[in-house]
Amino acid sequence: MAYFTQDQIDRAKSIDLLTYLKNNNPDELLFDSRNSYKTRTHDSLKISNGMWFWFSRGIGGKSALDYLINVEGYSFTEAVSHLINQRGLEKKYIPKQELTEKEKIDRLDLPVKAYTNSKVISYLSGRGISKNIIDECINKGLIYQEYPKNNVVFVGFDEDNNPRYAGVRGTNASRYMHDAYGSDKAYSFKLKAVKESNVVHIFEGAIDLLSYATFKELNNELWDEENLLSLAGVYNPGQDVFNAKVPKTITTFLKNNPSIDTIILHLDNDEAGRIATKAIQNSLSVSYKVIDDPPKNGKDVNKSLCNYLGINTQKEYESVR
Repeated sequence: MAYFTQDQIDRAKSIDLLTYLKNNNPDELLFDSRNSYKTRTHDSLKISNGMWFWFSRGIGGKSALDYLINVEGYSFTEAVSHLINQRGLEKKYIPKQELTEKEKIDRLDLPVKAYTNSKVISYLSGRGISKNIIDECINKGLIYQEYPKNNVVFVGFDEDNNPRYAGVRGTNASRYMHDAYGSDKAYSFKLKAVKESNVVHIFEGAIDLLSYATFKELNNELWDEENLLSLAGVYNPGQDVFNAKVPKTITTFLKNNPSIDTIILHLDNDEAGRIATKAIQNSLSVSYKVIDDPPKNGKDVNKSLCNYLGINTQKEYESVR
């Protein structure tokens, strides 16, 4: 049995799939769209923004290591050994250095604010989100318009009200999305209850979260008395849903809010969403009451809201993450 140092394992984990395939098997890569590739062998396996996801199987990951294990069938030992011996790739690896808490806060590069939020308000309203909720989020600095591209920025704060996460999403049909440099998904976009609550509602993305709040308002219910938490993207638990790692977005929130005893999941009505729901239920049901409450009428909560309001989005939008 082979043994590896922690530095060798970290090195293997640091190699992203796109870099690995470009250097090791370029013929396997097929250009799909802007900043996106797919593989020749599995045309539903897409690579984008440093991540990969195999849609037909509902699995994905961040690294070449994940790919070799979950797609190519390597054992962990075989995959690590293979990657650390790849010529050239190891030179790109920079050993991790533990950052201080202040360095983690300071490294977030928040996008520049525009002098107006008109594009953001128009875009979110067009997705059915309540103008009252949009205005409140803007006033609290949770949402703003980026300059000069007019994207919407969703900001996540830590317990000391320091911005720690910024998700940037297009306000047009481009479906542009990325996280600002230095973003920590442990503190992703959320709306905390204005009074003590033992329940947290969890969504894949900020748009779904805001859509749920809008549903509450439409039903004359107090949305601001609910804890609403976004995962800032699709959570991929891998193949073993019974031993999956819980997203740090959730573990951080639960650690900082020990009164929580009930978790309500509103993840998407697709294969990835259903797998993620099962994984979270399996991981947390021992300590918490975990309820699956998927969208009632549509792929995600926003599509359900648009259907309810009679909004024709022209195409099946993927939730903004």
